[in-house]
Amino acid sequence: MVGCSWLWSHRNYLIIFLTPLLLLPLPLLVPTPEAKCGYAIILMALYWCTECMPLAVTALLPVILFPMMGIMESGAVCVQYLKDSNMLFIGGLLVAIAVENWNLHKRIALRVLLVVGVQPALLMSGFMGVTAFLSMWISNTATTAMMVPIAQAVLGQLCATEARRDERELQVEGKDNQAFELDTKAPQEEDINTKQDLVKTLPDYSYKDEERDADSPLERRRKERELKYQLLTKGMSLSVCYSASIGGTATLTGTTPNLILKGQMDEIFPDNGDVINFASWFGFAFPNMVIMLILSWLWLQFMYMGFNMKKSFGCGKKNEGDKEAFGVMKEEYRKLGSMTFAEGAVLTIFVLLVVMWFTREPGFMPGWATVLFNKDGAFVTDGTVAIFMSTLFFIIPSRPFCYGSAEEEEGEAGEEGTKKQKAPGALLNWHVVHERMPWNIILLLGGGFALASGSEASGLSQWLGKSLAPLQSIPPFGISLLLCLLVGTFTECSSNTATTTLFLPILASMATAIGLHPLYVMLPCTICASLAFMLPVATPPNAIVFSYGNLKVMDMVKAGFMLNMIGILTINLGINTWGDAMFQLSTFPDWANITNGTKP
Repeated sequence: MVGCSWLWSHRNYLIIFLTPLLLLPLPLLVPTPEAKCGYAIILMALYWCTECMPLAVTALLPVILFPMMGIMESGAVCVQYLKDSNMLFIGGLLVAIAVENWNLHKRIALRVLLVVGVQPALLMSGFMGVTAFLSMWISNTATTAMMVPIAQAVLGQLCATEARRDERELQVEGKDNQAFELDTKAPQEEDINTKQDLVKTLPDYSYKDEERDADSPLERRRKERELKYQLLTKGMSLSVCYSASIGGTATLTGTTPNLILKGQMDEIFPDNGDVINFASWFGFAFPNMVIMLILSWLWLQFMYMGFNMKKSFGCGKKNEGDKEAFGVMKEEYRKLGSMTFAEGAVLTIFVLLVVMWFTREPGFMPGWATVLFNKDGAFVTDGTVAIFMSTLFFIIPSRPFCYGSAEEEEGEAGEEGTKKQKAPGALLNWHVVHERMPWNIILLLGGGFALASGSEASGLSQWLGKSLAPLQSIPPFGISLLLCLLVGTFTECSSNTATTTLFLPILASMATAIGLHPLYVMLPCTICASLAFMLPVATPPNAIVFSYGNLKVMDMVKAGFMLNMIGILTINLGINTWGDAMFQLSTFPDWANITNGTKP
């Protein structure tokens, strides 16, 4: 038993040292570039799946392995770690950091929830809609961390006010019904401060001729209320974390796998004509996100609330509990105060950035970048726009110069009565960025691009493509469906970033080998990598809601399994309908032929 405990506690070291040795026969017995590259990829895949080392450190292994194995020169490998997709990622994150720094995301969330109301079904739809929208632009983790406490506070207020209402009703019934008599005087409302105090100080109703505790009306109502709000809390918590993952799929910068797809497409198919950009991704993924969100809401509604219109939607009635819960959100919104100059500036830059992304190269007409800069090549990309707009956060002051912009500070020692003026700080400073920027993701992106480049240089991609050629006999929709199931299962146990990094080069090789449009399999599998709904460890939003203690693992498995199926089917519906029309997926593109060294 002691030996097993020691092995388990030291498992990371064992994996780090033993895995390379166990895999070493592969490059020694088959001394080809393909086998050497396969050795590096398998080693990194095992390190990523087990997380025996930090993911970002594992992503740096190509810098060591590829030059030492003669696959690529060091300079060619290192340049993969800071490409255009990385710049797009950095620019998008700077915008997200500015939004979070000035609490703009909380203002947007509370404003929408005040419009939606507090009826259970509408409240859930409001939380899901707001969370999905925010996670399109800022971190899924930050969105979930902000929304879950708001949901908990609102549900707690609803539960407390319903308990007080039950108490008052039973007081009246106890006076009118001779079958009851009060043993203690009911406390005043102002004496009840918390839900726990409420349970302790509730009046003790008893039957004259029957047992009093378990069968009392008050006890029955308490149990019913606890069960109701236990289910409501579970459903609301799951709705927040699931909608954060779903919302991240709608924009190119919403989650890392989306950017990995763009980077891999540009790396493997350099002549693809910018087929994946912000506008084209949004055109496909946003309708898919809306459908998934609606179906997810219906499923969670069915699991935790039922479809009782009167209870779930309220049928236009507002009781005291609804008003008090609404007051909680209203008070939170009041604490934010009126919108400041900084919030307005951040919102303006954010809106301008989105508009410029959409109009850079919309597809159905020439964009502003094409007319002004890109006549002779792709000089301006989405990454250019992201960096340009995010730079403004370090230039524009957080307060206007015209009034109240200068702060007075006490002068230096020995200069009594003197004061100096201090200019207002910018909307962002590097200290804030340094603390909140996930630099490890940038290295993960670079590691993926290095793997794709190494696979091409070594010939491993071509070998994999030929090996997967028998799949040509399977209908394309069947291939897509099977691969989505595989990726959806794999991402439950592994990082979605690592999953897409490992799978996309293989999928690209397979598609070109069997004459299938690469996006037909790469696009749905990329989105499926974000559908990690079944386990708390699958993605940070799941871990956050699980940490609150209201959920069991089986709750997440039961709800998440069906949502995984819904997501996979929805994505495959989209790829075979509007996705086919947008990207001409039914034809094999010329740029994929040229990439593989063949002529169309």
